[in-house]
Amino acid sequence: MDLFGHLNAYDYGEVHFKLDKATGLKAIVAIHDSRLGPALGGCRFIEYATDEDAVIDALRLARGMTYKAALAGLAHGGGKSVIIRPKQHFDRVALFRAFGKFVDDLGGHYITAEDSGTGLEDMEVIRTVTKNVTGVDVANGGSGDPSPFTALGVRRGIEACVKFALGKDSLDGVHVAVQGVGHVGYHLCKELHAQGAKISVADVDPLKAERATREFGASVVELDQITAIACDVFAPCALGSALNDATIPRLKAKIVAGAANNQLAQPRHGDDLHARGILYAPDYAINAGGLVNVAQEVLGYDAGRSREKTLKIYETIFEIAERSQKMAAPTYRIADMLVEEKLATMS
Repeated sequence: MDLFGHLNAYDYGEVHFKLDKATGLKAIVAIHDSRLGPALGGCRFIEYATDEDAVIDALRLARGMTYKAALAGLAHGGGKSVIIRPKQHFDRVALFRAFGKFVDDLGGHYITAEDSGTGLEDMEVIRTVTKNVTGVDVANGGSGDPSPFTALGVRRGIEACVKFALGKDSLDGVHVAVQGVGHVGYHLCKELHAQGAKISVADVDPLKAERATREFGASVVELDQITAIACDVFAPCALGSALNDATIPRLKAKIVAGAANNQLAQPRHGDDLHARGILYAPDYAINAGGLVNVAQEVLGYDAGRSREKTLKIYETIFEIAERSQKMAAPTYRIADMLVEEKLATMS
């Protein structure tokens, strides 16, 4: 693996590795940039085919967190951690305690939170060995599950896109196809349903899709068909790379706006969407609500302040769409430009 080649490609930064044989912990902490403040980003706990896949995932995600924090106006840099899920039996509490010690050893340079495969219980375990963790239980001064705030921000971003591209002031009757109805996707459906949107869903877990039908009247679509159905908005809320050479030509939506990280398989796919006249809400701009929420824990948690800052995602997305139109440039390039201008002032 050309590790330094990857670091150079993603404009890094630093990467820390930890192997703890006693617990089976294999962890990576990627710190992309800390000019705006200590790196903040979640801990992903999933299986990977290779160690290289895990490293690249951490690098891409941490870079996205830098851009997400900067665009949301947070005093944090971007970081991300990845724990390679053991294939053999393991003690989850011991594993996350060992990970917490790893985070603590970084001396506050990186602050962790939940992500795919981790939850509130894991953050509570980490909290027993380090203060550098967010997303802990409300009873312990935390903010709890950040998913509702991520979903709130995505809903506001969708509203901005619908206003800009469709000229509609509400989501009433707007058809949104949601790919993935896990933590954030479920709460997004709840937000959309409350605004009168028509919802279609697809998920690898049929029980999650059925729940969306039962609670929100959603129509269930086959997983391989969700990108191809006729709708107003396609909302990727599963794992990354949903927008690629296979899926983009099939899109019938006028807008792509969802919660997933790293939605573009490659940057050029943002150009492909622009060429097709599809308004794309850059993922790190629209899905910042969860990060905004947990960042408030560092200051002393205030739910009202979290909500107020999350609602501003509407203005951020609308500004990106306007600049994209004026400059005839893809939205992801506009978002990157805004962030890089801000980071340049900190150099």
